[in-house]
Amino acid sequence: MIEKMRFITITGPKAEFDRVVGTYLNKYEIHLENALSELSSVQDLKPFVETNPYKDIHAKALELADRFDNKQPVKATNMTLSEASTIILSASREMEDLTAGKKKLGVDREHLLELQKKIEPFRSLDYELDKIQDFKFIKYRFGRISREYYTKFSKFVYESLTTVFVECRNDADYVWGVYFVPASEAEKTDTIFSSLHFENISLASEYEGTPEQAYNSLVKKLEENQKSIDDINAEMKSRLSSRSDQVLNAYEHISVYSNNFDVRKMAALTTISKRNASYFILCGWITEESAPALLHDIDKDKNIYCLSEKDLASINSKPPTKLNNFKIFRPFEMFIKMYGLPAYNEMDPTLFVAITYSIIFGIMFGDVGQGLCLAIGGGLLYYFKKMPLAAIVSSAGVFSTIMGFMYGSIFGFEDVLPHIWLNPMENVMTVLLTAVAFGSGLIIIAMIINIVNGIKAKDVEKVFFDTNGAAGLVFYVMILVCVVLVATGNPMPAGIVLLVFLGIPLILIFLREPLSHLVEKKAEILPEQKGMFFVESFFELFEIVLSYLTNSISFLRVGAFAISHAAMMGVVMLFAGAHTGNPNILIVILGNIFVAGMEGLIVGIQVLRLEYYEMFSRFYRGTGKGFKPYKSK
Repeated sequence: MIEKMRFITITGPKAEFDRVVGTYLNKYEIHLENALSELSSVQDLKPFVETNPYKDIHAKALELADRFDNKQPVKATNMTLSEASTIILSASREMEDLTAGKKKLGVDREHLLELQKKIEPFRSLDYELDKIQDFKFIKYRFGRISREYYTKFSKFVYESLTTVFVECRNDADYVWGVYFVPASEAEKTDTIFSSLHFENISLASEYEGTPEQAYNSLVKKLEENQKSIDDINAEMKSRLSSRSDQVLNAYEHISVYSNNFDVRKMAALTTISKRNASYFILCGWITEESAPALLHDIDKDKNIYCLSEKDLASINSKPPTKLNNFKIFRPFEMFIKMYGLPAYNEMDPTLFVAITYSIIFGIMFGDVGQGLCLAIGGGLLYYFKKMPLAAIVSSAGVFSTIMGFMYGSIFGFEDVLPHIWLNPMENVMTVLLTAVAFGSGLIIIAMIINIVNGIKAKDVEKVFFDTNGAAGLVFYVMILVCVVLVATGNPMPAGIVLLVFLGIPLILIFLREPLSHLVEKKAEILPEQKGMFFVESFFELFEIVLSYLTNSISFLRVGAFAISHAAMMGVVMLFAGAHTGNPNILIVILGNIFVAGMEGLIVGIQVLRLEYYEMFSRFYRGTGKGFKPYKSK
């Protein structure tokens, strides 16, 4: 579910700002909003702009903390800002010689990488570079030319020039090479190459031997350079290891001061002329559950005031979304966040997704043995690694196990357990029709959720006239009733009943825009281009009617995968020789691993597709913004 929010405004003397941030924002979870934006109608507000005095010391502290694999101190220690600064400055001075050495090595490395980058395209040239540079009567140019111009050059220009072009490397865009030309012809040849957009690459005199030898020499120097840098890093870590807790505690304290100071970016200042004093204003969101405790604390704080607003209609910004579900359903929030968080006035679909995803997965992947493996493996992985996906796999595995009992399947063996419901391979049509019926039920639930969302958002069109509103729900349910009556050989309802339950909903959907305007008492009921409106509405209505059919049929895949899983395990049993009564255990094991891995992944993706495209698209927008309290920093 989505936690209820309350909008708060905290104000007090400017001199009390840092204390307020340290006391209240680090104690309570408050999602800050920009006060200038929220209070745009208030006059005489100005931004709270000051230079962060902790910026430099925080940068040094961060540089030192980065030397450790874990930035969390083993034992937390209380210290003042002065003590933390002294520790960081002392440690930084201790590192000055190593830092200077590392900086010089970094500059050298950049130079070596630049030399390597320049020479790399010419490695195939088998001639010593220093000899080329000693030429007196022959001029040379290293560089590259685009493939387009190189083709033209080769066909139409090359033969007429007194030059030799040696191609060294090429790719889809460029050709690298070097051309040689007599000194007397150099100016003319350079002009022609320039007109072909030949890009000169100047090679320094630092290269020795052939380009390949020079390149290998640079690789060796870079390796030596990296080793020196690693040695310095190790020495830095060694020097800091004895005081790691001191440094990390100091870093944490300075980070808190720096972060607290930066809250000024979200605050506003106002001046009360009578008192000639400046006051800060902070705005943000806090949960209904935490609001009373915050208000109680601030009530006892002299000169600090907090206003709480329950009526959110007058607030400029949208309330953030904080999901708060039972622990067993919390891993499924991952799927919700992938699609987009629900808006504050939407229903949280986490419970719906948790139940439907697990059930559909179980129907499509019903096997007692494989389901238990998924349930146990996913559970252990979640227990040790806290991976949400592992918990989802475990939950899906539980329902896979249940459906395995329903199908009477364990590791692909269909004759070990008696099936409680049916065998998919022997009841293909029953499985497919049940899947479509199950899918239709989920679509109806999705429509009901959409109507509830419309009521919460006070959206008349969404509630009554939308494809997934009341009109669409009546039409869809009536279609299902008619299909069931025809399939069971019962007579269809009377014409007047069909007209009321099929015709009227379609008319309401067709005219949903003008009807909504009429109910909301808007001045313009129909758009100006009425002809275009009716044409577009007709084709939209035709598409909507088709979508009801296609969306329902889409759930055939649920039954199809159940049959497919049974068929694939049947193939594994065939290869293992299970029909002889003495199956090859190795083939059974390998076959189960292959099917569980491949089909489990495919089924997981297909179920998520059904959730997103067949159900979410009917009721869910996912336009919410996450609740990001300052305390979490």
